[in-house]
Amino acid sequence: MDKQRFTLAVLTIVPLVVACGSEKATSGSGSVAEQRPITGVDWKVQSITMAGSAQQVHGKPWLAFDAKTGKAGGHLGCNAVNATATVRTGHITLGRPSTTRMMCDASLMGTERALLGLFGGRVDYRVDHDSATLTSENGTIVHARADK
Repeated sequence: MDKQRFTLAVLTIVPLVVACGSEKATSGSGSVAEQRPITGVDWKVQSITMAGSAQQVHGKPWLAFDAKTGKAGGHLGCNAVNATATVRTGHITLGRPSTTRMMCDASLMGTERALLGLFGGRVDYRVDHDSATLTSENGTIVHARADK
């Protein structure tokens, strides 16, 4: 009789232990990392891809999105930029950009032209810890890191 109770206890407990312990930690530390929002962060541009071709990033471009004010702003490498921004889960609708009108070195202006491809439509975004990927309707892809 003791052997039957033991077997029944094992058959009852083992599935519970397996079910409770089957989740994997993504950071390897056993702790859950807090996901950074797309808003309220200065995103430093790391790379730009247009029409499947990587573009050199020159200057120190960055972008920021503010859901409360409905604005996007930043620096494109040469000029400052701002636009309307409607932030939703997974995407942002950016209005037409307004920029300062300085002329800079051709490399800075190339970075600026590439980043302007994000504006004037829907931009899908994905945030993974301190990294963000922005993809516009026209195929411009921007990888950025949170400015700490």
